[in-house]
Amino acid sequence: MFIPLHDRNALHYVRWQYVTLGLILLNLIIFLLTGGPGDGRLLQVFATSFGLIPGEFLPQATDALTSPNPIQWTDLITYAFLHGGWMHLIGNMAFLWVFGDNIEDAMGHVKFLIFYCLCAMGAALAHALANWGSPVPLIGASGATAGIIAAYLMLHPDVRVWILILGRIPLPIPAIYCLGAWLALQLFNSLTSTQSTVAWWAHVGGAMTGAILIPLMKRKSVPLFQRAT
Repeated sequence: MFIPLHDRNALHYVRWQYVTLGLILLNLIIFLLTGGPGDGRLLQVFATSFGLIPGEFLPQATDALTSPNPIQWTDLITYAFLHGGWMHLIGNMAFLWVFGDNIEDAMGHVKFLIFYCLCAMGAALAHALANWGSPVPLIGASGATAGIIAAYLMLHPDVRVWILILGRIPLPIPAIYCLGAWLALQLFNSLTSTQSTVAWWAHVGGAMTGAILIPLMKRKSVPLFQRAT
């Protein structure tokens, strides 16, 4: 749909977005180590071991008391650090880079890291429920970044965001329009797409988690739906 490039939204509480930068670096390192740049067989091994597979996770969760195998709760987070290619990685990291710093600023470093992980978990659970029994691993940070997008929209709807449309047209558009349209598209596709390689319900689940958590986790001095000055 579009790639975010930049927003003019200064930090007020933290000097540097250490957690945002750390998450981007960690995603890049894991991408390089897991065969993302080209070794599909190696990536498949990691995706099977650390991705979220609905068909394996939910049966264990629904029969946790009698199942001989422990529930792999860590898969609810580890899947978000695996990516299937450069464009998959760059797209997710672009959203994290542009919008993550302001959410980190609004919460603080530790709360933001917890928030990111909870959004990833909410996205994974939504995907698993919507794809009950699927053997296909879910990977990628898009669910976690969807939570950041929803939180940003609830904090800074009027901020102008420079986005790249169709891969070549840069435009400054208020967040309420570009991010609102992005979220609406995720919901529309999740309800209408029957066969797709995109985990639409993970995006919806991550966004819902972010929208629920931002009022609870932001600093008390940070208002919701800030108006442009």
